[in-house]
Amino acid sequence: MNMKDEPNKPNSLNDTSPSHTLLAKLPYPIEETASDEPDSIPYLQISYNHGPRSFKDLTFLFIFLLFILSTFAFGIFAVIHRNPNYSTLSSFSFNPNTTSCVKSSVSISSSSSNSVLVSINFYSSNSPYIVKDLVWTLVATFILSLPICWLLLLSLKHYTKHLVYASLPFFILIPIFLNVYWFVACIVSSTCSHSFPLAYRILVLVFIFLVIGIVVWILVVNWHRIELTVSIIGVASNALSWNLGLLGVLPSLSFGLLVYYVPIVLFMVFARFNGKVVPEHLHDGEYGCVWKEDSWVPAYFTLAILTMLWSATAMKEAQVYVISGTVAHWYFSKEDEARRRSIRTSLRNAFGPSSGTVCLSGLLVCVVRLVRSVVDNARQEDATGIVNLVLQCCVNALLTTFDFLNKFTINFAAITGEAYCSSARMTYELLRRNLLSAVFVETISSRLLVGIVFVLSAIYTIVVCAILKGVTNLGSDSYFVAALAWVLLILVLGFVVHVLDIVIDTIYVCYAVDRDRGEVCKQDVHEVYVHLPISRSLRQSITRRSLGV
Repeated sequence: MNMKDEPNKPNSLNDTSPSHTLLAKLPYPIEETASDEPDSIPYLQISYNHGPRSFKDLTFLFIFLLFILSTFAFGIFAVIHRNPNYSTLSSFSFNPNTTSCVKSSVSISSSSSNSVLVSINFYSSNSPYIVKDLVWTLVATFILSLPICWLLLLSLKHYTKHLVYASLPFFILIPIFLNVYWFVACIVSSTCSHSFPLAYRILVLVFIFLVIGIVVWILVVNWHRIELTVSIIGVASNALSWNLGLLGVLPSLSFGLLVYYVPIVLFMVFARFNGKVVPEHLHDGEYGCVWKEDSWVPAYFTLAILTMLWSATAMKEAQVYVISGTVAHWYFSKEDEARRRSIRTSLRNAFGPSSGTVCLSGLLVCVVRLVRSVVDNARQEDATGIVNLVLQCCVNALLTTFDFLNKFTINFAAITGEAYCSSARMTYELLRRNLLSAVFVETISSRLLVGIVFVLSAIYTIVVCAILKGVTNLGSDSYFVAALAWVLLILVLGFVVHVLDIVIDTIYVCYAVDRDRGEVCKQDVHEVYVHLPISRSLRQSITRRSLGV
């Protein structure tokens, strides 16, 4: 055989060129052509980086540290140079002889504090039962939420199909029950009947039924995809069950963020004490005394708020990084390989070599949220004009695209340890080469998980409300206490769902890496994810390129 006649034919079964990888996975035949993307060849070595990682995006880490140091430095300065006259502003009066504010001998601070104390005592004496029952209900809910989360994860791992199909009818029945219940309860209650006219009640009732009808339509349209979604949730639950330590580490990181916020908030409070009491012209030649802050105080507030926002988004990205790194370590490890230090390794990478990448990702997310808030405010202000409407649509489309790309970028960075920009480019190329579309992964599974959490929390709330009505004297206040218990349970279960969503995305990227390399690290994952729909736009572009169009 003359090798010159077949220059593009792979010379071994282990050939992992882009064309060979695609041909091995495509469900339809196309001609084998040489790759016209030379930049994609180095990406074929993508895998989990078990070894030492080099520091990336250090510039943004230094900028972030500069923000923190500046916030704390100026905060300490604010504490040291605070003016004690701020707390006694009411005791100052204008002296026309000196044209300045002087402190009088009579202080009303004690009387004001006594009035506040009396009002607090009056409030607490009027509502001892609701406070006591509320505290006990929330404590019991938080304690019970832990075994509920464990049972939910266990059920999703072993009985995913049973749990999903058992919950689907409640997606419809519970909203119908609550809709009819409030309508009948409002008819029975004279207060509600007088304050809420019948016509408006009927409109709200019909509107909620229309929303329920839309939910039914969505379930019917996507019914053929539910089976695949069930399998995806089961795979993610199995991965999380192997790394249960994440459910303890992530709340600890959030608690650490709150502790980190405490001194910044105190600094902002003391920053208001930096200033002086100055006279102010009121009206008709009269003058009063007001507090005038130093000129640097507003700038410090801006710096502190930006530092807090950036810290919050960076911590969120760090948590995603830790989840992705831990799950990727599990995915690319052998069955008999110890995984006890996977969480510790991910934490070390997130706050070590990849800390700059995490800071850059957090900064971009922070900027996107600020821009989105500006766009939302402009929409609320009823900005008219076709130009404003087009600009808002374009900005929203760009922000949504960035959110989608950034999510998989931080997953990829946790797997490989690459810099942010390299991870974004390589993630896009990885998904494009393998014709994968992540829209299906992130939509149906998230909505099903949210629906299951809603069903469980609604059932728990109904039980709590029945118990409160039976054993307490709260009366109508039992609805308020039960609603707060529902919110608390939703937050705890929502945290588990949030972690599962990130696990699903991480496994998706890991599967794409396997598919790109022509390997199978987790057979059960491939058996599920191989049924994912192929991106039609990418398939059409590959087909046209293979046909020479």
